[in-house]
Amino acid sequence: MITHWFLVRTTAFLATLMLVALVSGPAAAHCDSMGGPVVKDAQIAIANGKIDPVLKWVGADDEAEIRDAFQRTLAVRGESDAARYVADQYFFETLVRVHRATEGEGFTGLMPAGSVDPAIAAADRALENGNVEQLADDTAAAIREGIRHRFTDAYAKRKTAEQSVEQGRQYVQAYVEFTHFVEGAAHLVSAGPSHKHLEVVAETRSADAAH
Repeated sequence: MITHWFLVRTTAFLATLMLVALVSGPAAAHCDSMGGPVVKDAQIAIANGKIDPVLKWVGADDEAEIRDAFQRTLAVRGESDAARYVADQYFFETLVRVHRATEGEGFTGLMPAGSVDPAIAAADRALENGNVEQLADDTAAAIREGIRHRFTDAYAKRKTAEQSVEQGRQYVQAYVEFTHFVEGAAHLVSAGPSHKHLEVVAETRSADAAH
């Protein structure tokens, strides 16, 4: 009876999240990935039957909800392979959703392992091997190249901006991309990162793809 109730409830829960993901588009956050640190800690907690590894990902006010989800997962996952899969996914989804909410971010479902942004994967590797120099050099080089590329484009179009309305518009577009890129880099250095910067990253990639 418990297993049936749990399967019905969690299957509906997961289906809802999948629908939201289809409507909203793919998630971009590292913690939303099956290969991310939140799910990895959840897998360890389930394997050992101890919840402590995952509690750091949520606030004290949300701890009771996570403990409850964890106990429900352990209670039914041994019933069958299907029950284990659904129960585990339910716990992963609940944990990541609550974690994201503590950051003021939405959640549209878990991404498959391997879908993490290469830059974030590189940051994880740096933490694992204790060496950040390569990451710092690569990131600085990428920002430098991004600034140079946008500057060259804007500077060239500036010279012909007054020759026609169309050329003027091309310059304005290049100008906006150049100044916004510089502004974003400066803001990152002075104010620090947030999940909101992913929107800027996505817009920048779209602009680069158009060239």
